[in-house]
Amino acid sequence: MGDWSVPIGALGEEVVARLCELLDNAGRGWRKLAELAGAEKRFRCSAEELEMCSLKVLEPRGSPTQCLLQLLAERDCTLRYLLGCLERMGHTQACRVLSAAVQDMIRITVQPESQVVAEGARVSLTCCATGPPGLVYQWFCGKWEVPGATSPELVIDTATPPGQPEWYICRVSCGATFTFSRWAHVQVEKSSSPSSASGYCPSMAGLQILRQPRPCRLAEGDTLVLECRAIGNPPPQYQWFRNRRPVEGAQAPQLQVKLVTTAERGSYSCRVFNLFHEVWSQEVDVEIGPRLFTSGGSWQEGDGGSPECGSLGQLYATDKVALLIGNMHYLHHKQLQAPMVDVHALSALLRQLDFKVVSLLDLCKAEMQMAVDEFLLLLDKGVYAGLLYYAGHGYENFGNSFMVPIDAPSAYTSAHCLCVQRVLQAMQQRRTGLNTFLLDMCRKRNLNDDVIPQVGALEVTANIVFGYATCADAEAYELSQGELSNGIFVTFLKRWLLEDEKITVLLDKVAEDMGTLEITRGRQALELRSNLSERRALTDPIRPPGRDETSARNLQWAKAHVLPESRHLHFDCGVTVQLGFAAEFSNIMIIYTRVVGAPEDITKCEARLTDIPEELDVDLKCTNKESPEEVGSPLAPVWSLGCPSCCLYSRICGLQKLRQELAFTVCLQYRYRGMDDFVEERQRVSVGRPLIAKLNLQRAVSPSPPRSPLSSSPPRSWGVEGSSWVNTPEENLSPEVPSSHTV
Repeated sequence: MGDWSVPIGALGEEVVARLCELLDNAGRGWRKLAELAGAEKRFRCSAEELEMCSLKVLEPRGSPTQCLLQLLAERDCTLRYLLGCLERMGHTQACRVLSAAVQDMIRITVQPESQVVAEGARVSLTCCATGPPGLVYQWFCGKWEVPGATSPELVIDTATPPGQPEWYICRVSCGATFTFSRWAHVQVEKSSSPSSASGYCPSMAGLQILRQPRPCRLAEGDTLVLECRAIGNPPPQYQWFRNRRPVEGAQAPQLQVKLVTTAERGSYSCRVFNLFHEVWSQEVDVEIGPRLFTSGGSWQEGDGGSPECGSLGQLYATDKVALLIGNMHYLHHKQLQAPMVDVHALSALLRQLDFKVVSLLDLCKAEMQMAVDEFLLLLDKGVYAGLLYYAGHGYENFGNSFMVPIDAPSAYTSAHCLCVQRVLQAMQQRRTGLNTFLLDMCRKRNLNDDVIPQVGALEVTANIVFGYATCADAEAYELSQGELSNGIFVTFLKRWLLEDEKITVLLDKVAEDMGTLEITRGRQALELRSNLSERRALTDPIRPPGRDETSARNLQWAKAHVLPESRHLHFDCGVTVQLGFAAEFSNIMIIYTRVVGAPEDITKCEARLTDIPEELDVDLKCTNKESPEEVGSPLAPVWSLGCPSCCLYSRICGLQKLRQELAFTVCLQYRYRGMDDFVEERQRVSVGRPLIAKLNLQRAVSPSPPRSPLSSSPPRSWGVEGSSWVNTPEENLSPEVPSSHTV
């Protein structure tokens, strides 16, 4: 029986050509196949893609069916799913063609494994395959056939002097059909080497641990690194344990945990095993304590014991923190363009002012609430907390402002939204030095909501500033320039944000500039509300206290900004692939793959990402692209400056939805010189919880409704300056947020 779990891309050219003949012209043809395949969301084709398929009939050798099959193959559609679609179509002839092809397909079931052996030992490599009767095996050492090696098992005598690893591969064929196994390399070590000490010979069976993990003592925020190395035949596998319980995703010789907390302390050990044996490393203790800062360290004490006020009336902040939220891709409301550009621009400017910035795009209500809760953990006495910026749909009822999440129903009320005044109340409880709210949203009445929220009385703190993008009962607008859009508010705000002015004076100047724009005159005007009594400015310097709270705050912020380290993946064929990462926002990441080394006999190869977790917002049509501009971001020219060339780029959005460690597959496809067929190898990769996923915002979030895979956010590198903007004609002006009662 054939293997139906292989992807469509494994079909030969003759089979594809035969299916095209049957489906291009029949009444139950490729359009019906596309309709049935689209029953599963990831295989659904857009109208543009179907039109692209239909236009293939205009090409001399074009085929709509072949174009459709290529689209399905890019989305990892299996032969089993294709057969099910053909059966539902009632196309028995196409089913017979596909079934016959699968029966004749050769599938490697047991791959040869790379091994390290002692000099003089004998080692065996095994390759097993399924397929039609009469399979023929032929082993190769490098480019050359191994004489007489025509069975599934190859026995190698390593009595020859040790040297460079020998590379072996097996070809399995039946008639004109053939496939190759993975490469396996055999490294021969001298008898005096550590791996063969004391007469130990791992070539036939057994395991030996060469390097034991060591106990360590760390402070919060450090990186934990434990290592256990072993050799054996078959090659060893690893599983790390903490307090006798397995550590999720820790299946490599090295265990690395960044930004540790006291939750990671305990006793660690590693289980090393293969098909025949099992051995445990020694158990080691990992101690983790709080990181303490004293006045004798790098922290400075303020004059008179107060970190907030220095000489000559200079005001100081103990820290500066900002939360930026932009909602664009709403499920039941008008889609917006400006929030991604506005958040990108403000993030870059605030970092120049030494703000700790958390920037998030497209959050549902539960995610917005959890983001605010985590933001509050960053606040402390004297912190210039609040820069809380929000861009998206919103409304104002009875003097209270409400931020609308992307999953709000069409007739939303305050129960579906976040109340800004409640956030302010929570910030006041943290005794912050300055609370600044910049609300880039509409303030129209919501006629669906007649509930007066009971927020409670706010404290008289004389440190509150509200900057509204528009006045009460009015709309806010965005400027359009091609694919890029800025909100009117941010267009003028970024001109003044770096000025050393009291925050209220700064916003007054923004209001004056906005008043000079003809196309919004009489429609939108900035409104400032403030009870700020001191000359507080966003440019005020930071003077941190010598307390443990600073350590906890820095750790909390740093957790949300940890990118996986760039790494190199080594494939059995000898190809080395670099896996790199770039941050766009706190919940959006770019992953790029680049081939950095390949044997001379491999003429073409590329590494693609597959099997990305379904809960993330990933547009499969915008993954594995050769240029940054193809990944679907209008800001790609900005962030791509720091990325290497000759890469395949993929954009991963919605990291706050990640419920476990981010794991995916790197699929390497390559071709040898003189051969037409591609060979494929795969490696499963786990990169932990990157960026905002580290904070586990999903711990209290229920699953949200499915979103369009086209949802996107602007890629960027941390600290890149925002783009410059010019005003556009009035015909490009559109409401950023419609009235709350408008559908």
